Amino acid sequence: DVPLVGKKGLDFEAESVFNQEFFKVKLSDYFYVMLFFYPLDFMIICPIEIAFFCDRYSEFEKINTEVLKVSVDSVFSHLAWVQTERKLGGLGNLHYPLVSDISKSISKAYNIHISNLGIALGGLFML
Repeated sequence: DVPLVGKKGLDFEAESVFNQEFFKVKLSDYFYVMLFFYPLDFMIICPIEIAFFCDRYSEFEKINTEVLKVSVDSVFSHLAWVQTERKLGGLGNLHYPLVSDISKSISKAYNIHISNLGIALGGLFML
């Protein structure tokens, strides 16, 4: 089942990177969430979209909404990506966590996993 408008999101707990540190994030710890899936770290288009949300994070804070970005990459790949400057294809510091779905359980639960490629289709869920 895929979440629908007005329905509660499918809860998960996963490792993530925030402020260059590893920590567990649990969806049910947040009231409103912008859950954004992207295929892989270090892809050309992903930094543009991720930076867009980062640059506008204060707008999400105003409406009590957390942003969570999810890919099938490890937290180590996420850490390397945030430690790389934007001008070099990285993300730099973000205002929200990058969540690791290395087990692919989150993308499968949200029905956006592309099994033959082993990645998640880019997708956005407002929960």
